[in-house]
Amino acid sequence: MSGMSGMIFFILGNFTLTFFVVGLAVSAAVLATKPKPLSAPVVVEALFKWFLFFSIGVAYVYNAAFHVIGHEMAAKLIGWPDSPFQIEVGFASLGMGLVGLLAPWRSFDMRLAAILAPTCFLWGAAGAHIHSMIATHNFAPGNAGVIFWSDLLVPVIGLAFLWLQRRFEIAGRSVAPYPWLRPGPQQGSRMPS
Repeated sequence: MSGMSGMIFFILGNFTLTFFVVGLAVSAAVLATKPKPLSAPVVVEALFKWFLFFSIGVAYVYNAAFHVIGHEMAAKLIGWPDSPFQIEVGFASLGMGLVGLLAPWRSFDMRLAAILAPTCFLWGAAGAHIHSMIATHNFAPGNAGVIFWSDLLVPVIGLAFLWLQRRFEIAGRSVAPYPWLRPGPQQGSRMPS
């Protein structure tokens, strides 16, 4: 592959890394516009929000398209035969991706859901990749490359952000969305009929 086509293949084939870097870049741009000095809760919220949007939301919608529309190419990249399960993985990914696109602007509970499902999926996939590496010596890029490492690390990063958000919420310092702080009827006021 030539230099440019090789770079494009790397970017698209290692989409988990690509979208993680894009999320970091957007976080940096957002933080550059915030008043200084930046507090830890502000930094964590920017990083977590854009991690959810890009590393979970956009990445899983991309993964869905890859496994549903490009299932033959996806199977080849992983080093496995094509199978109808590719399409099932694609639609499961679509669901996780849609939750990931909503979660950045929602409460802790929605963010928890956006991290838990991919964590189960990714750590299960990592186990399958390890088995494939040991049993069949499958070291294809989609089995043993960047994707394998992101299967391990994306959940760790997401769980760390959840822990930090919860810690800041308990301390009363979080800047994350709180559904109970949204404007609504005041206690004792009448609801419109």
